[in-house]
Amino acid sequence: MSDLPIRPDTPCVAVCSTTFDEICRGCGRTVVEVAHWVSMTPEAKELVWQRILAQGYPRRNT
Repeated sequence: MSDLPIRPDTPCVAVCSTTFDEICRGCGRTVVEVAHWVSMTPEAKELVWQRILAQGYPRRNT
């Protein structure tokens, strides 16, 4: 059993936009993180979750 927190399958909130830079305005992930999310390890995903939550993501109304 993993000691990682229980999280949703993805931080995606269907507010997808990388118009101005390489960071999604909805979930806060980079384009590379979005592209590779399904193949990332749970530990790698948790590091992304920690970063985006600290930065105030996911954002549903951006």
